[in-house]
Amino acid sequence: MSTVSSTEPKTIGGHWLVLAAAVLWGTTGTAQAFAPAGFDPLVIGALRLLVGGSALLLLAIGRRELGRLRDWKLRPTLLAAIFTAGYQLCFFAAVAKTGVAIGTVVGIGSAPIAGGLLGLLFRGEHLGRRWIFATLLAIAGCTLLSLTGGEVAVDLSGLLLAIGAGIFYAAFTLEFKKLLETRSSIAATAVVFFLAALLLLPLLLQTDIDWLLQPRSIAVALHLGLVATALSYLLFARGLQSVQVSTAVTLALAEPMTATLLGTLLLSEQLSAQALCGVALIFGGLMLLILKRNRRQGSTR
Repeated sequence: MSTVSSTEPKTIGGHWLVLAAAVLWGTTGTAQAFAPAGFDPLVIGALRLLVGGSALLLLAIGRRELGRLRDWKLRPTLLAAIFTAGYQLCFFAAVAKTGVAIGTVVGIGSAPIAGGLLGLLFRGEHLGRRWIFATLLAIAGCTLLSLTGGEVAVDLSGLLLAIGAGIFYAAFTLEFKKLLETRSSIAATAVVFFLAALLLLPLLLQTDIDWLLQPRSIAVALHLGLVATALSYLLFARGLQSVQVSTAVTLALAEPMTATLLGTLLLSEQLSAQALCGVALIFGGLMLLILKRNRRQGSTR
């Protein structure tokens, strides 16, 4: 079991890169709101992987970063791709069964807990009181954001699928970090997401996608694939190289905070006092993680 150093020189930059990735992920809901009627959210999930993975693969080939097949670590590569595809399937299925509110809060909220346990068990990462407090703050904020929509429907299979989505995301982060130890961020992200897209390709082949032929649909697909997937996961990959798995998964909770703020600014959604408190809790938890090293470094000068 390897031990992760707590004094890595690039950690502060890594925190901000992961946070930037989560902000871009938070644009997915707003982008889907501009899609024409009739789109399938599950197909959207598969399509964003296909567009983003293909773009990253072309970039990696153009930069000659793929290298030889025998030099790749097969196990983390395949597992990261499977976990990525699994997250997409579980999350959207959970939302369909138990509603957006419960599906989101359980799926996103369980990921940091799973990430912390996996990082501790498989990488020897230290989970200090600051991480625990920051994670609890962010999860509480996500809960407030997700439960502002009124009546809540609870379905046991939906809850299990949402928990599965959180575990899949945390497991992807763990395996992806292993892969980044030997491959460049561009090559690793390209191969993992292209493989994940291939795993979900049957969804696109078996579903009516006539709505995708409209110009607005193409614009939404390009944003989700190139910005909210390709660019965001490149930032995530580079940040993850110097950030613990547990911390990276907690920082990803900036996604629902961003989605809420964009919904208010661009879609004229009302931000209630409860939602505002949720945003404040998430922001406080994230800043607690990101700024901790600034305080420590300042005290030694």
